[in-house]
Amino acid sequence: MSQSVFERVQELLRQHGAAFDVSRHEPVYTSQAAADVRGTSLASGAKALICKGNDKFVMFVMPADLKLASKAVRKSLGWRKLRFANRDEVLRLTGLEPGSIPPFGSLFSLETLCDRRLGLNKEINFNAGDHCISVSMSCEDYLDAESPELGDFGQQQ
Repeated sequence: MSQSVFERVQELLRQHGAAFDVSRHEPVYTSQAAADVRGTSLASGAKALICKGNDKFVMFVMPADLKLASKAVRKSLGWRKLRFANRDEVLRLTGLEPGSIPPFGSLFSLETLCDRRLGLNKEINFNAGDHCISVSMSCEDYLDAESPELGDFGQQQ
């Protein structure tokens, strides 16, 4: 039997010696609802977005109080096209529903591009493969475990 995404997240973090806390809660489907149930700031949420840039899928990770700056991202990365993956593509690529995706593109063979402002948070929080499971950890340990490409990918909502 294959491991769940949650188990894979835990294994990755343990391999990197990262300290993390797990909490279980009522299902949440928005970044704001997740912040509310966790009792944390919206900005500390590590929002994972699956997008298609030109002809490849990638994961963008950013503070949950930001939205993807599509025009600026296309320009900075030299892409002509950029769009969000649809629900079926997200399910095919990750096996997960939107809103439950952890910020580790490496778990899904996706390049991870992280907005550098996530690092303004000492601690980050994210759903770990389930709308009812959250992980809290230091941003430093996240960056060490995932090694994403850092850039300016978000803008105020």
